[in-house]
Amino acid sequence: MQVDLFVPCFIDQMFPHTAWSTVKLLEQAGCEVHYNTEQTCCGQALYNGGDTLHATKLANKFIRDFPHTRPIITPSASCAAYIRNHYADMIDTESAQRLKNYTFELSDFLVNQVKKLDFSAHFPHKVCYHDACSALREYGLGDEPRQLLAEVAGLKLIKMPRRDECCGFGGTFMLKYAPISTAMTEQKVQNALSTGADYIVSSEASCLLNIQSYIKAHNIALKTIHLADILAGQPTT
Repeated sequence: MQVDLFVPCFIDQMFPHTAWSTVKLLEQAGCEVHYNTEQTCCGQALYNGGDTLHATKLANKFIRDFPHTRPIITPSASCAAYIRNHYADMIDTESAQRLKNYTFELSDFLVNQVKKLDFSAHFPHKVCYHDACSALREYGLGDEPRQLLAEVAGLKLIKMPRRDECCGFGGTFMLKYAPISTAMTEQKVQNALSTGADYIVSSEASCLLNIQSYIKAHNIALKTIHLADILAGQPTT
């Protein structure tokens, strides 16, 4: 199967290894991965901030960057959900429907489309999984990440209390309402610590960045890692 890879801004700029993990997983799943080097931001941050003019320009650029009728895979449910659900407000109906039909978050694609769960991964740590808001509520991602983690050798997945609550990131929310955001992040970290986990895992790099910033600032013995990096066997520090 031929697929296109879309790399979100956070991953491109801060976690490029996660993009490589995504490529590795897709290839192991039997996919031929195409990467358009002209691709840029999908426009989610602009749209959420109310700048629909420039968000529309990026949406139309996305159409040009991804013109094919083949799956577009991204290791970010928030970007996938935005493309699926909000491009219809800005671009022509035919293009919006095509992108809605062909854009997939990575774990959803692996579990439900190519139906490959076992990547012979080994991760001898206790982990808890954070359900990102956009993944859970806007994309509709369910237990697909947990199904993939269940196949990882040595990994012990522990249920985190109040796992469906926001980590406090919320894009510009963390800037506009910093005290509330910080309190929400603290609660998320404390819930993770109560499980005895070594790592917080998520499919959303922006959430992990926010959580890791709090962990680092408070010198907490807890780490974060993207789901794709566990499955692809990326080294941890």
